[in-house]
Amino acid sequence: MDIIYSALVFLHMIGLAGILAGFLMQVMTGNAKSPKVLLHSSLLQLVTGLLLVGLAETADLGDLNHVKVGVKLLVTVAVVVVGVLNLRRPARNLAVTAGVLAVLNIGVAVFW
Repeated sequence: MDIIYSALVFLHMIGLAGILAGFLMQVMTGNAKSPKVLLHSSLLQLVTGLLLVGLAETADLGDLNHVKVGVKLLVTVAVVVVGVLNLRRPARNLAVTAGVLAVLNIGVAVFW
């Protein structure tokens, strides 16, 4: 069970790195593929986050702060929505919004 949990945490961090990479790609270079990178990475982070919470609940890996999980879920869904909007009509402001929300999500995870 620990290997699965660790693999999900690893994939969750890869998703975070992809969001930040997509944000930086779009802001710095305007690469046409950056909206797809941002969207797919945010979806990866959403799915792995949900799986991590589900695994922690079923395996009794400790007490979860459900308010924190809810806030992180809300921010992640906002990143996904911004990613979809950015894919439909790429804009620098949308990429910046996704990047700021991703950094906010890191702050919630670390400091809460």
